[in-house]
Amino acid sequence: MSTESTAALSPPANPRHGGDVIGRVLADKGVQCVYTLCGGHISPILVGAKDHGVAVVDVRDEASAAFAADAASRLTGIPGVCAVTAGPGVTNTMTAVKNAQMAQQPMIVFGGATATILRGRGSLQDIDQMSLMKPVTKWCTRITKVQDLGPVVEKAFRVAAEGVPGPVFIEVPVDLLYPEETVGEWYMKESGVESMKGAIGTVAQAAMKTYLRRQFHMPHIPLPDAPKLGNPLAPELEQELDKVASAVRGAHKPVLVIGNQAMVNLTPGEADRLAEAVKRMGIPAFLGGSSRGLLGRSSSVQYRHKRSKALREADVVVVAGFPFDFRLGYGQKINRDAHLVSINLDSVALRKNRRPAHAVQSHPGRFLVELAERVQPREVWESFHATLKEREDARDEEIAAKARPEGELVDPVHLFLRMEEKLSDESILIVDGGDFVATGAYILRPRRPLSWLDPGVFGTLGVGGGFAVGAASVRPGAEIWLLYGDGSSAYSLAEFDTYVRHGYAPIAVIGTDASWNQIARDQKTILGDLVGTELLRTAYHTVAEGYGGKGLLLDDPAKVDEVLDEARRLSAEGTPVCINVLLKASDFREGSISI
Repeated sequence: MSTESTAALSPPANPRHGGDVIGRVLADKGVQCVYTLCGGHISPILVGAKDHGVAVVDVRDEASAAFAADAASRLTGIPGVCAVTAGPGVTNTMTAVKNAQMAQQPMIVFGGATATILRGRGSLQDIDQMSLMKPVTKWCTRITKVQDLGPVVEKAFRVAAEGVPGPVFIEVPVDLLYPEETVGEWYMKESGVESMKGAIGTVAQAAMKTYLRRQFHMPHIPLPDAPKLGNPLAPELEQELDKVASAVRGAHKPVLVIGNQAMVNLTPGEADRLAEAVKRMGIPAFLGGSSRGLLGRSSSVQYRHKRSKALREADVVVVAGFPFDFRLGYGQKINRDAHLVSINLDSVALRKNRRPAHAVQSHPGRFLVELAERVQPREVWESFHATLKEREDARDEEIAAKARPEGELVDPVHLFLRMEEKLSDESILIVDGGDFVATGAYILRPRRPLSWLDPGVFGTLGVGGGFAVGAASVRPGAEIWLLYGDGSSAYSLAEFDTYVRHGYAPIAVIGTDASWNQIARDQKTILGDLVGTELLRTAYHTVAEGYGGKGLLLDDPAKVDEVLDEARRLSAEGTPVCINVLLKASDFREGSISI
């Protein structure tokens, strides 16, 4: 590379504007992409990120930008970053930010804001964003001068990842982002000071210049730290490891439950080490949330079915990064006489709903890696493994027997059984919906760690488009499958436009049954009315084509393999695909409503 071209790519020694400062910090932290929907309040952040080699990925809805940042965080172990404009730009992210908070995913949200000098005076899109964002974030802060930009963003990355991870919101007023000369001109013009005459004009102009100097040149004063929730590297960790190892070694029927939190902040390399550690211990393991795929498509220690029955029989249960919430029957599905170990970063979640015999406040994934140095498979566990394997095989056979590949329209069980045989080893599965995608979750097996993306405990619909953007941008070689219900697809189908513009090629599979079926089934049974749950068999494949993707209609069960193969071929060539699957009625998940 020539000297001239190298110089052109290098960032300037002195920042040109506030966005340049932010861009430098993002690059230093290893951030690959900033997800955004443009706005004048935040333009310098986007330009600054690009100038420092951070890709700027613009989407069609601010919620998708935040969901994309969430997905990037899960797949890379580095907090994801999104930047949105003031007012409605910020409020549009709130559901996605709350979803990240409940899934305990670290991310940074930059929110634009009116100029510091105009706050509270009725300027465009000026609202009290801090009051809105504080309850849904781990730390919520407003920057008030240019010299604070770098230090506050540095701190935000640390706060987002330490203790119990979560999202951080940074409000950045517009006058801290643009060049000083430009902001000075705005101040003088918008305030009317430049047209003032005489002594009053002189004093007013001097005051305005003094305010401007403060904004751009007053030194940074360190802020107090946000509260920390526990120290995952506490000196007593060795003792905790010994106690848990002793309990496991003494078990006859141990069970390991690994949840979402075990995967947070893990790089792909760390996730692989965790997978090897779990396999090496040999404890029967059940995976939930983002930990799905940790042990690959199949493993001699992994089980997917009949978890509740195994927990009722177990004599030692290790719950790693999984709260005792509705998914575990609020802890009541676990044998009351079992020696229960809870490992969690959150001191409240350690004991909420069920008090364990042993509570360890630590990063669950890293704790398990250390535990594997003290635990080896025991011969006495083999009979329990055999029992669990028999149940596993029986349930898989039962599911396969429910497939109806004949007749009109497509049976969801048959579709997913065929899809399961076709997924590549580099696939990522994203689920966004209710009944249809939950059926898929029984059948589809992620191939590797960090390859399953679901919303988490909040159960949010609308994650799909943003998650697909995030996954495609940080894992460009992956085959991305986005499973939509027909209800949930409408939240983010417009992101096909984003895929086309940025060269992403996910395969969206929409299960179209013309219903919000997970709700409709029980609503009809219990209340006798389908009001509010009925949809149309909309031509979603045609909608995707309108955005520049390729649409495929699948309404013939005999063509399932043909259409899936065609979708994979198109995706491999760089074309995003939408398969609109017209579903026949299914009772596979009857009575599955959650409260």
